[in-house]
Amino acid sequence: MSKTATSTGKRLDLTEGSIAKTMLLFALPTLGSSALQSLNGSINAVWVGRSLGEEALAATANGNILMFILISFVFGFGMASTILIGQAMGRRNESMVKKTMGTALGSIIPISVLVSAGGWIFAPMLLDLLGTPPSALSLALTYMRMIFIAMPVTLTFTLIMMALRGTGDSTTPLWFIAMSVVIDLILTPTLILGLGPFPEWGIFGSAFATAVANTLALIGMLITMYLRGSVLALRMPELRFLRADPEILKSMFSKGLPMGIQMIVISSAALTMLSLINREGVQTTAAYSATQQLWTYVQMPAMALSAAASAMVAQNIGANQWHRVAGITRWGLLFNLVLTGAVIVVLTIFDETFLALFLGSDSQAVPIGRHIQIMATWGFMFFGIAQVLFGTMRANGYVIWPLIVMIISMYPVRLGFAFGLYPMLGDDALWLSFPAGMVATALMGVGLYLHGGWRKGKMLPADEAAQRSEEFRANTGTSASFRDILPTTVWKLLPLRRITRLHRRLRRRLHRRHMIKKNKR
Repeated sequence: MSKTATSTGKRLDLTEGSIAKTMLLFALPTLGSSALQSLNGSINAVWVGRSLGEEALAATANGNILMFILISFVFGFGMASTILIGQAMGRRNESMVKKTMGTALGSIIPISVLVSAGGWIFAPMLLDLLGTPPSALSLALTYMRMIFIAMPVTLTFTLIMMALRGTGDSTTPLWFIAMSVVIDLILTPTLILGLGPFPEWGIFGSAFATAVANTLALIGMLITMYLRGSVLALRMPELRFLRADPEILKSMFSKGLPMGIQMIVISSAALTMLSLINREGVQTTAAYSATQQLWTYVQMPAMALSAAASAMVAQNIGANQWHRVAGITRWGLLFNLVLTGAVIVVLTIFDETFLALFLGSDSQAVPIGRHIQIMATWGFMFFGIAQVLFGTMRANGYVIWPLIVMIISMYPVRLGFAFGLYPMLGDDALWLSFPAGMVATALMGVGLYLHGGWRKGKMLPADEAAQRSEEFRANTGTSASFRDILPTTVWKLLPLRRITRLHRRLRRRLHRRHMIKKNKR
């Protein structure tokens, strides 16, 4: 790697040294970033719930789930970019890293603008379809429209953080998330309550504070990247890379589309669940919203370890270090059991205290929230297992079967459980459907990891390892609708390889004909 690429002093080489130590050094800053973001969301929820009431808290739950479903595809696109960047870093291919970053930025910004406009226009219809409680409808619309205005900045900020992690740098995103959180924590109460000379904007102030914080953090992160000479920083001659490279873009879409659809499956199932929960009344919706705040902390270790596993496996595949992949997965699973298990125990012991922060100690929604937490939170142990396994397989472009697993887990299992058992169990069927889906996902994920075709090609040279895995899936019909998926190594000279193969076939045919003629004589 060039001096430019290593001058940051922040990037870890994920292909060498102790796997456990490297995973912790990479995952802990990612976990810290997630913790800060979740803490920020929780404190904002406390301000909204305490200052504006349960209707406002229910409004944020409805607004956030709709926003998430509309950005899912864009997020999958960013995940695909991170995989390509990680593999290029493993191959020490700095030019490919820059081309991938340029293509991602040049594509995701206009897409995010379209998503933002669509969210603004269709927000009332979406909230109506969701069955948002009438008392929370106006607040939810105000909150969501402000969030969508800031969508291009939010998605660009997220993409660059993911790309930095793909290069092995998980520390820089941590610092700028911290910056965003500090700004947000200052602005949120100021704009909700109208402190000092600032206007009293209520729930709009909460969303506006988040938008300002993300914008300032994005600007600071870009400046830092250029000052440090990051490999992702595009300088004047390299700005041409912002014009999307068709081959790289195809590879991003072939991988990003299934991952985006996977997130849409998850969020659409959550959307359906929320519509069922809304029928139980505003207090149940508020209790569920508060419980979701707690669940963000339960999910954090799994998501951080999944990101670490994906980045480490991608770089090791790129460096042809296949012997380290199984070890990365084992350590990810072990750390998940320890960290996720610890968080579940703490939240189970102190759930009433935490829920009261959002709802108030005298709220009738607190007992409902405690019941939800006890019934469902234990399932996140299995959620973590699935995420680590999917992170490993995703690093080699294996995205179709994990998508199928998620579809089965979310719809026939989770929603089938909720709808089918509701007449017998009442609202307990809603809460138990969450761990039911997570257990099913983990079991199928283990089956894919042990018996799926994601490892194919591990004895091949580094420049063909990831490619052959995809060729295997195409030829065996695993991804029948994606037969034209480009290989992960899209920077290889594919036309030259085809010419070479054709030349070899012609030579073999000519040799056979020559031998036939010789035998006849």
